[in-house]
Amino acid sequence: MASVVFADLVGSTGIFERLGDETAGLFVTQLTTALAKIFEQHDGRVVKLLGDGLFTVFSREDQALVACIAIQERLQQKPVRPGGTGQPVQMQMGIESGEVVEIEGDCYGDAVNSAARLADLAGADQILTTQRVRDAISPGLQGKLRSLGPIFLRGKAEATEVFRVEWQPERDAEATVMGVSMFKSGVETAALEITIGGQTRRLQPRGGRITLGRAVTADLPVNDSRVSRIHAAIEWRGGQFVLSDASSFGTWVYFGGQTEPVVLRRTECYLAGQGQIALGCDRDADAAPLASFSIRG
Repeated sequence: MASVVFADLVGSTGIFERLGDETAGLFVTQLTTALAKIFEQHDGRVVKLLGDGLFTVFSREDQALVACIAIQERLQQKPVRPGGTGQPVQMQMGIESGEVVEIEGDCYGDAVNSAARLADLAGADQILTTQRVRDAISPGLQGKLRSLGPIFLRGKAEATEVFRVEWQPERDAEATVMGVSMFKSGVETAALEITIGGQTRRLQPRGGRITLGRAVTADLPVNDSRVSRIHAAIEWRGGQFVLSDASSFGTWVYFGGQTEPVVLRRTECYLAGQGQIALGCDRDADAAPLASFSIRG
């Protein structure tokens, strides 16, 4: 068994557009090289640099998690600004554990694929992991994990229990635990109601499907350039309401009073309780296309 980490630079396209290819390329190379050293200090083996990210393997889950937290803390305490100006660098990370096959210096396996999907799913400054990793780490580190509930990772037939690592203590109070209690029995008596731009649709358990998008044929049409023609869909599947992203720019899901979103990029998540869904951007963006949803009897 090995523990796999994917760590990606957030917003690298914008850095290249602002600094130009040569300057940005040098900056990103220097950054990933410096981060590789931190991983190595925690007994990680950097399999390869990925342009704007890193792929690293550890022998133990504790090592992987501690290394990821160390990098996030380092970037928070000593912000790195591309070109000396602008927004500080932010990383998104995914950790998974499992069998890894090494062929000619590269590594393959389901854990590798899952870690990459988790990194894609993570937001800025976030570390996402799974139940498998949680079960393997020490009790002290387990206390830093908060469940985001079952989420469908791209390429997976079954949902994966995903956890966010609360590496910033001040955010612990804000965290909403979305574990099993949010997916209690009896949900089949509840209907989902979603509203955006003064339009409301209601979906019953074992009902059909609601689509959101810029196309006039969408069930909830949204006229915004950040929204894809068929941006997302909600349907009843496997005893739950499932939100699927099919967009170019992604979908941000905020549950209850949670301030940190689940970011979907061609992935899926269960909907539970109530919350907000931002299409094509986070909800703090200017005039963000924002839907509200609730599931109630």
